[in-house]
Amino acid sequence: GIEALRTYRVTRLVVDCTTRWPVPAFIEGIVLGQYRFERYKTPDADAFAGEIDDVVLVGEKPASLQRELDACRYSARVCANANWARDLANAASNDMTPAQLAFEAHTIADTYKLAYDCLDAGRMAELGMNALLGVAKGSKEPPKLIVLSYHVAHDAPTLAIVGKGITFDTGGISIKPSDSMHEMKYDMCGAAAVLGAMKTVGQTKPNVNVLCVVPSSENCVDGNAQKPGDIVRAYNGKTIEIHNTDAEGRLVLCDALAYTVDQYRPDKIVDVATLTGGVIVALGHYAAGVMATDDSLYAGLESAADVTGERVWRFPLWDDYVKMMEGEHADLCNIGPSRQASSIQGGVFLKEFVGETPWAHIDMAGTAWGAK
Repeated sequence: GIEALRTYRVTRLVVDCTTRWPVPAFIEGIVLGQYRFERYKTPDADAFAGEIDDVVLVGEKPASLQRELDACRYSARVCANANWARDLANAASNDMTPAQLAFEAHTIADTYKLAYDCLDAGRMAELGMNALLGVAKGSKEPPKLIVLSYHVAHDAPTLAIVGKGITFDTGGISIKPSDSMHEMKYDMCGAAAVLGAMKTVGQTKPNVNVLCVVPSSENCVDGNAQKPGDIVRAYNGKTIEIHNTDAEGRLVLCDALAYTVDQYRPDKIVDVATLTGGVIVALGHYAAGVMATDDSLYAGLESAADVTGERVWRFPLWDDYVKMMEGEHADLCNIGPSRQASSIQGGVFLKEFVGETPWAHIDMAGTAWGAK
């Protein structure tokens, strides 16, 4: 439909609201369907560069039409923020560095009057975030721990959302195959998602406090890079034996989760990450895998997924899996047995860093990119 409208160079639509059909969903289709990422392409002088940016609603009842209009405006706003997040993810990794992610977050804070903080490597070292710093050792790009905070009231509940921000992932010493390595610029899609969510929070001002935390670094290879066999001590004091440097997402997230729980005491915490290839083996590109310590938190995520047309599927966190992540020479190992519940391994590892706080982990590696 969008391609047909582009063919006829349509920029304005009139929508008849007298019939019962989901107009906000139609607006969603227009905004998301028009998305193109052409930042690096030389413009084609003959190509249509316009877009549908004017939609008129017509109806018989002013009150119902106003409700429809409000719903459509909300839909357009959320989808515009989703497209903004897609821009972050699609940007080349030489542009979308940890410093650039921090800049984007700072811009959100300035625009919507949110609190902003950004921990550099020195502050992280003082706090003992050696899991995150170990991942960053092989890159010339300094790591960042970005914090955005929306505060509505002291007695309002606080939700923390944490997004993995690996702006490029070579795999480190445990290097990835070269065929698809260029796609590893997408390893910060969790960060893009939570930052896009904070744009919406800043615009809509919900009655809940929202904390957004993004641990960001590159995972690269040089003479300083972390090695298989290294042991690091994380923010919460747990020691981690590194058996595979390509299981780096859980290492940056574990320090971020422990720091968030310790410093901010949220009522609930959700992390979003392109964590494992195993979730694609399990679910393809059709759903995100979710692990949760709290049934009501998972039910809320599932309900939100149903409303938005996303798909989530819950994986277990049985104690049997916890044993898989025990280290030989440290408290934990960053990977478990090969070809055994690899997505769940990542989840049970992260569970060790959230204490008693109700927590959910969304492994979006299959849905972040690669879907047709």
